Amino acid sequence: MFGFGKSKVKIHPEVDGGVHKGSANYAGGTLSCKCPDHKVTVNIKGNCAYNHVCGCSKCWKPEGALFSQVAVVGRDNLTVGENGNKLQIVDESAPIQRYACRGCGVHMYGRIENTDHPFHGFDFIHTELSTTPGFEEPKFAAFVSSIIEGGFNPDDMDGVRERLKQLGLEPYDVLAPGLMDAIATHAAKKSGALPA
Repeated sequence: MFGFGKSKVKIHPEVDGGVHKGSANYAGGTLSCKCPDHKVTVNIKGNCAYNHVCGCSKCWKPEGALFSQVAVVGRDNLTVGENGNKLQIVDESAPIQRYACRGCGVHMYGRIENTDHPFHGFDFIHTELSTTPGFEEPKFAAFVSSIIEGGFNPDDMDGVRERLKQLGLEPYDVLAPGLMDAIATHAAKKSGALPA
């Protein structure tokens, strides 16, 4: 079902053949949904950050992929381009409100509206939807064990982690240390344990 067996574990089409380095000076690009026409487009100014593959059950994944590929951009650097009227929020109760195309179901971006959330101000994007290559490459894997929630056999997780390491994507069962530090710092400033 997921490509596990004698051949290599299939993580995501953008990394299965190897991780390709992005451009440090990338000026931005356009993300497009998968509809054959009247595509939803989202314009990104500048490069992304924290690009990674994600095993969570909420992120959009291409057909047959175990992981999504997701990065963040400042919300001021994202604008909806064409056919924005086709966007709908997948789950309004979720902390990340993922805007998907009504036609093809692709998640175009995710936004956090809660100003108390540590990642407020960042929008989440799928860089593989870009029509021009150059976004920062994925650098780690997050929420790896969450693929089990989607039906992946837990007995095969060692093979998944081994493949991620072969690709240079350090596997974490939460977020990478820098992001976890940002969450903890936000909480400490809010509680007064650290100066705001």
